[in-house]
Amino acid sequence: MSGYYDYILGLIPATLIGITFALTLVGLPVVSAVPAGATVAIGLMGHAMFVKGPVPETPSIDPDGRGAAGVDHAARTPSGNSGMSAQNAD
Repeated sequence: MSGYYDYILGLIPATLIGITFALTLVGLPVVSAVPAGATVAIGLMGHAMFVKGPVPETPSIDPDGRGAAGVDHAARTPSGNSGMSAQNAD
């Protein structure tokens, strides 16, 4: 099943080549057509990164008490601190 990012990865070279080719057929010089195609390709990349950016899934807690990032949630105090004060952190 193809997702959003699969389409983006296919559209980046397609827009760069396709728009450049279409604009050269219309009579625009290649020196001007390539930046126009690249602008659309960069716009697709910007949309994929910043507008609909990849968001990590919510970390699940494994049976051993560690989350997806390897953080030991069992060692934390009820207040959410690791039990160390900021002075003892070095």
